[in-house]
Amino acid sequence: MDGVRLLRLGKRLTELGRAMVADHASATLTPGEIAVISDVYQHPGSSVQDIRVRTGFAQSHVSTSVARLRERGLLDAAPDPADGRRTLLSVSTLARGYVRARATRPAEPLLAEALADPAQARRAAELLDELAALLLPGGPPAPARPDAAVPPPADQG
Repeated sequence: MDGVRLLRLGKRLTELGRAMVADHASATLTPGEIAVISDVYQHPGSSVQDIRVRTGFAQSHVSTSVARLRERGLLDAAPDPADGRRTLLSVSTLARGYVRARATRPAEPLLAEALADPAQARRAAELLDELAALLLPGGPPAPARPDAAVPPPADQG
């Protein structure tokens, strides 16, 4: 495999990964709101100023995004114990559960959509598990499920 093909494969895997964790609910968030909630997810207990510094967004943009995310129940706010004038933000339990549920969904149904042949989808899943075991830090891949290439019923997505 050459470098260009590796880059193309990486791009395609990124597209598939994004499709796994995105859905109609996250599509209603603006890119700025996604950036803000992602920042707070990685840095719980952040202030608007902290988020502004890390994202490079204008303070007004961060403040507006935070207000919208709080209204939707995706961010929680608490006063800073060291400075009562500051508010510290964290991702709500609702949002954390949502992120975990989306991030831990099995990839096999998506591969079954991308590859018309169920045998090819199963083989792709096996190869991706093997590749992940070789290239990613962490434990061994999840055990293979023989029925994993069958997409879930439409109401589970």
